[in-house]
Amino acid sequence: MMDSKSTKLVLSSPNNTSSNTKQGLLPHIQYEHLAAGVLGGVASSLALHPLDLIKVRFQVDEGKGHAAVLRPQYRGVIDAFRSIVHSEGWKGLYRGVTPNVTGAGLSWGLYFFFYNTTKSWMQEGDSNKNLGPGNHLWIASFAGLATLSLTNPIWVSKTRMCLHYGSPGNVQFLGMWETLSNVYKSEGVRGLYRGYLPGIFGISHGAVQFVTYEEMKTLYNSYRNQPLNTRLTSVEYLTFAALSKMVAAATTYPYQVVRSRLQDQHRQYKGAWDVIRQIWVQESCRGLFKGLNAYMIHIVPNIMIVFGIYETVLNLHTEPDIDTLEDV
Repeated sequence: MMDSKSTKLVLSSPNNTSSNTKQGLLPHIQYEHLAAGVLGGVASSLALHPLDLIKVRFQVDEGKGHAAVLRPQYRGVIDAFRSIVHSEGWKGLYRGVTPNVTGAGLSWGLYFFFYNTTKSWMQEGDSNKNLGPGNHLWIASFAGLATLSLTNPIWVSKTRMCLHYGSPGNVQFLGMWETLSNVYKSEGVRGLYRGYLPGIFGISHGAVQFVTYEEMKTLYNSYRNQPLNTRLTSVEYLTFAALSKMVAAATTYPYQVVRSRLQDQHRQYKGAWDVIRQIWVQESCRGLFKGLNAYMIHIVPNIMIVFGIYETVLNLHTEPDIDTLEDV
């Protein structure tokens, strides 16, 4: 059996590169990225679910004078915490946690898996090969579309469970599977894919994030005159991850508002453009950014938890001198 250094040398040799290319994707599949992403996604969603729930409730709030249904009114993130605990108990902060944990775990795991497998395939096994922003954008878009297509029903159930108001006895759907079953029975497959169209637009969120992250690493390594696959410190990875996530959030956030409103069981819209039109007419452009405060508070610790666990799992799987991609 070859040791890790020998493996690295073989992977970077021309003969092995040609062999990998001829064999297709199979030699480039790295299940450790799937496992690391799942663990990171599960841990982050468990720790930060209350902020996610509050974000969703702000996103669907049409505001005074425009609300089609009676919803709780919150003056801010702190007031939302207090109000939910007061009216629904501490458990109220964790409505929808099961689909959120499931969806986050699968989404992070699948995204990492698809992204790293495709990237390794395009690099032909040479982790020092710079693919450039165009290829990174294509890879991130493909990974996002594949992940969204597999997980959209879970996000529908999460949104609907987060939007159950009042005491537990008044909740229509009691769990993720019951929610999914009821959605399917009453709305069919189409109901399970509500919000899919804005979700496709939301792929740009991951694409912007990954391209920004990759280019930050490339520029940083070039500035320090070191190879592209040089392993950085945890602080450096976390810094690049947080900055890229903020850039993506600031430029693509409105799609999340549109998706949440389409998935809301209390309102009916004709489609994504109808949501945008009504928000613009009734709430102005500010309506497209509702819940952004809770989201911005959420994303930094979210990225740190996901990256910390992701990096730790990959470190356990590989030797320190082997490149491990800390992308998110």
